[in-house]
Amino acid sequence: MYNKPESFESLQKIKTLIGQSQRIVILTGAGISTESGIPDFRGPNGLWTKNPDAEKASNINYYVSDPEIREKNWALRAEGKLWADVEPNDGHYALVQLQERGILDTVITQNVDELHQKSGIDPKKVIEIHGTTRKVGCLSCDYREEMEVILERVRAGELDPNCPECSGILKSATISFGQSLIHEDLQRSETAVKNCDMLIAIGTSLAVGPINQVVPLAYQIGIPIVIINGQKTEYDHLSNFVINADISTTLSFVCE
Repeated sequence: MYNKPESFESLQKIKTLIGQSQRIVILTGAGISTESGIPDFRGPNGLWTKNPDAEKASNINYYVSDPEIREKNWALRAEGKLWADVEPNDGHYALVQLQERGILDTVITQNVDELHQKSGIDPKKVIEIHGTTRKVGCLSCDYREEMEVILERVRAGELDPNCPECSGILKSATISFGQSLIHEDLQRSETAVKNCDMLIAIGTSLAVGPINQVVPLAYQIGIPIVIINGQKTEYDHLSNFVINADISTTLSFVCE
């Protein structure tokens, strides 16, 4: 796995740096969940490549205006075809070790799978910057419910279930294209980085803003940065250490 001697040396230094830290902030992207069986979106076998309607369902304008798109999306969820049964992998569980050691401050995630919480991370420590697909929200009121509750209605025959409180349109509690991110989550993420003593970016290309800006923010205030990803990222040049290797194996080593 680590075919370069300097890679293993870097891992040892990262492990030491983690051991010296007291408030670590983690930023995770899709790469940490790939091993759990969650497909990508735009690859050759990606969800959106194989099913263009699924991509349209991720655009708020299409979703609101086209009942047929909503019906197809609910049907896919009810059939369990949108990775409803995936489980955390070793990478997720490695981060739990940081929590058990009392040095994990915050996990900022671009993922919507709730696998961090499922692995044992305290939900209060997790900032879901793009929302969650495990819950449902109404687009017209504050109604919010577990996804499975609504899927039972779909399985019972409702093609496009509406809000039980105001009859508004329901959708997964994710931030779709065309929707604004939640300002409080962005502010909380920035505050966490300003107060931490180490930032680790995992499984993200760091190409998606504005949350990718936590990396240059950490750099500007002198916080050590580690990037662990399968490929190069937008901000490798700002990082103290860059590891391009298997994420789960890397995390299992540096977090133990």
